[in-house]
Amino acid sequence: MSDISETPAKTNAWPKGIFAITLFTEDLELSKEFYQKIFGLPIDFEDPNSAVFKFGDTLVNLLKITEADELIEPAKVANRESGTRFVFTIMVEDVDAMCADLVSRGVKLLNGPMDRPWGIRTASFTDPAGYIWALAAKRVESSRIVS
Repeated sequence: MSDISETPAKTNAWPKGIFAITLFTEDLELSKEFYQKIFGLPIDFEDPNSAVFKFGDTLVNLLKITEADELIEPAKVANRESGTRFVFTIMVEDVDAMCADLVSRGVKLLNGPMDRPWGIRTASFTDPAGYIWALAAKRVESSRIVS
């Protein structure tokens, strides 16, 4: 695996960032409470079928799964038991300290904290809809050479 932080970004790339991510949830109220309590975020927008939170410049839209077909058809909506195909990663200063804080607020860690061979310390947890969130911090003592 290469260290992408050392690879210069193409200046002619058209995406300038991710504006919004929509996550489907079976229980909107439970998910809203989780995002407010665990991430400490206020609701930026809300209607009967969704709640939007700002993660920096990116909007995370929690949408009732019953409303998802309209957004993605003809694609199919998968249920959470079908498995995970992605992980959201949040950079933090201290993975261990953040994990201790999350555990004190009732979060059950999936894994970690652990040191990864590519010089990052990580830990993961899930939100009520089953989405995996990872915490990551660069290890200062890493001297891995990327070729």
